Amino acid sequence: MSESETSPGPWIAALRRSHDNLQALVEPLGDDQLQQRSYCSDWSVAQVLSHLGSGAQIFGLFLDAGLSGQEPPGREAFQPIWEAWNTRTPQTQATDALLTDELLTRRFESLDTEQRARLRLQMWGMDLDTTGLARMRLSEHVVHTWDVAVVLDPSATVAADAVDLLVDTIGLTAARSGKPDGKPRLVHVTTTDPVRHFTLETGEAVTLSPADAGEEAGTASLASADPGMPELRLPAEALIRLVYGRLDPAHTPSAGAREVDLDNLRGIFQGF
Repeated sequence: MSESETSPGPWIAALRRSHDNLQALVEPLGDDQLQQRSYCSDWSVAQVLSHLGSGAQIFGLFLDAGLSGQEPPGREAFQPIWEAWNTRTPQTQATDALLTDELLTRRFESLDTEQRARLRLQMWGMDLDTTGLARMRLSEHVVHTWDVAVVLDPSATVAADAVDLLVDTIGLTAARSGKPDGKPRLVHVTTTDPVRHFTLETGEAVTLSPADAGEEAGTASLASADPGMPELRLPAEALIRLVYGRLDPAHTPSAGAREVDLDNLRGIFQGF
């Protein structure tokens, strides 16, 4: 595995940039903009921010548990936090979310070498270290930041620096988010910016695994895959949004496809 996958430093730095991006988006918004619908159809912009704020508070509890060797908190600890955030006004949700997110980001940044090495959490079937916990927060943060950004700018994309990190672990998310439909598929997925190659397999389960590039290693050509295998080619940030259920036709960039029905894949990845 590369250093960027195993070291927490790049993930924490990307989390800082994502926070700063969110702050720049949100601070100018008035009440009407905060109350408009976000990309998440059930949530307003303020409610997305409330979710990020409560999440920051909960991740602080995860940090406490991981550093102290305690069991991570469960849902019984989350419910009062969610209820408290739900009672805030839209403007307070926005203001408090930025403040709470800043405090969490600073906590990640303040971890010294010994703390980064010590942190461990057994949670949701995963053995998480500092990198794993920062990865979880970054993936949630950049996707929900996009949920806000795209309302203000329909051409918005997921932050490129986060995409460079998340694309190499997107298979973990795909296994959780994918809803098998029982139809066997084998698709070669090629991304650009950065170039990566995956095999998407569906049926009784959904897997997205790194694949060989074929004869033209390092390229992003449809011809690089097995000529008998269906192939999808798209930007890496679009693949991330597909896996998170955010690649509707109105927000799908130009993509190359061979014997692939993108609508069927959208049905498998319906989002969190």
